[in-house]
Amino acid sequence: MTKPTTIIARDDAAIRITDLNKWYGTYHALRGINLTVNQGERIVIAGPSGSGKSTLIRCINRLETHQKGQIVVDGIELTSDVKNISKIRSEVGMCFQNFNLFPHMSILENCILAPMSVRGLSRKDAEDVAMHFLEKVRIGDQATKYPGQLSGGQQQRVAIARSLCMKPRAMLFDEPTSALDPETIKEVLDTMITLAEEGMTMICVTHEMGFARQVADRVIFMDKGKIVEENTPEEFFDNPQHKRTQLFLSQIFGH
Repeated sequence: MTKPTTIIARDDAAIRITDLNKWYGTYHALRGINLTVNQGERIVIAGPSGSGKSTLIRCINRLETHQKGQIVVDGIELTSDVKNISKIRSEVGMCFQNFNLFPHMSILENCILAPMSVRGLSRKDAEDVAMHFLEKVRIGDQATKYPGQLSGGQQQRVAIARSLCMKPRAMLFDEPTSALDPETIKEVLDTMITLAEEGMTMICVTHEMGFARQVADRVIFMDKGKIVEENTPEEFFDNPQHKRTQLFLSQIFGH
């Protein structure tokens, strides 16, 4: 007998995280995280390596399992229930550092796979959707090529288009520019800025502080598995409250 889907009373929250804790063995990776992301809100998560940033967003679509606390996405609690996990993954897109495109498939084939298998679209409808989003990220002319024929920046834009083909309600970005050379970072950030301007709910782990200042509604600073500080970009950068945040920013900006 399958368990019924756990539906939580809806409000404006796209994602609600309550007292989230995660361990790897004895290592306490996430410590009592509380975070609410409203519909259409853009959150940037910053912090030093090993602070738990990527672990946090990977928990949101169950790529990592949490041991304590609650994650509710679009009114559905994320538990070990496979139906819940599948539903949430179909509604929450994710882009990784390393693209994760299928190398043996063309760009178009990469983009139509999930809409056909998960959403049940016909091949023609899936191709129409895929071409729409490939054009949106300014890479429609590369649709018949294979990932290995594209630059890193182009591959990351394909990865974003592939996620958008599922028409997700929210997007998670895990350091999407960290594997790119400086010349191609801007083209990926420009794509993300366009998404933000169109109202996409976004959580982005990034070291690109210019992007955070320009796009974020809130900047979250993490250290040692905890949220140390959260504020508007203006206050976060110009008037950081916590000594750890001040040190982090001084190391980045050199003052």
